[in-house]
Amino acid sequence: MDVLVTGSSGFIGSTLLPALVDAGHRPIRALRTTHVASGVDAVAWDPDARTIDAGALEGIAAVVHLAGVGIGDARWTDERKRLILESRTGPTRFLAETLARLSTPPRVLVSSSAIGYYGDRGDEVLTEKSAPGTDFVAGVCGEWEAATRPAADAGIRVANIRTGLVLAPHGGLLKRVLLPFRLGAGGRQGSGKQWMSWISLDDEVAAILRVLGSEGLSGPVNLTAPHPVTNAEFAAILGHVLRRPAVLPTPTLPLKARYGKELVEQLLLGGQRVVPGRLVADGHGFTHPTLEVALRDLLDRPAA
Repeated sequence: MDVLVTGSSGFIGSTLLPALVDAGHRPIRALRTTHVASGVDAVAWDPDARTIDAGALEGIAAVVHLAGVGIGDARWTDERKRLILESRTGPTRFLAETLARLSTPPRVLVSSSAIGYYGDRGDEVLTEKSAPGTDFVAGVCGEWEAATRPAADAGIRVANIRTGLVLAPHGGLLKRVLLPFRLGAGGRQGSGKQWMSWISLDDEVAAILRVLGSEGLSGPVNLTAPHPVTNAEFAAILGHVLRRPAVLPTPTLPLKARYGKELVEQLLLGGQRVVPGRLVADGHGFTHPTLEVALRDLLDRPAA
């Protein structure tokens, strides 16, 4: 298939592109006009100005929409929260409306969302049928998913992929915590009882490919490994894999001073115990089903 990808230079998108090629597809990047170069398979778009070369989208079979401002990159001021929301809902709605108007629309739109949709739910096991949360992140995810409705109303199969914490040594959460853990200064955050629903980057990309090709997967699809862990378990397993102590709790006051109480409590001290019910029911398998298997592979630390 010809597959349009937004956010193609990001953490997930940059790994998805070669995986699409390996799977026999032709990725086409949605790029800002100034970045479209001769010889590159690309479509010009400006998500801020809500412009896109709609004619170039005719006949494209699938779209993977990954674009959006980082949610944990800066303190949540009112302006930052507005940007987090609008960078997701505005471009997503515009893209969905554009696809819906095409003479030959794509068969499928795979659009990003996140497990933050569920809010902080303690030990409750969460599936795609679980109700949404009520905090800021849950609200953003709900509006983000709703923004794809014009495409679904036009008969396009829409899958909202609720992604967990994506693990890879060169980016995301794992990159941020590796140094203190390697120095023996890593440990749990807060009580350590909060759940971390994670997925390796390789499994994230494989799951996206599965969703692209499986006609039965539409609506919400959880992209997490089948075995979530608590924050304390994550710290203990990472310390074990690195052969370093992981007993010192991470101080949260400096984090709250830098990023603000709301961000820290929602993203670091809250959590979700999410399972990939629909992927498993569809027969999808995972390269990294457990955290220790994932970390040993990602960090090149074979078992002794």
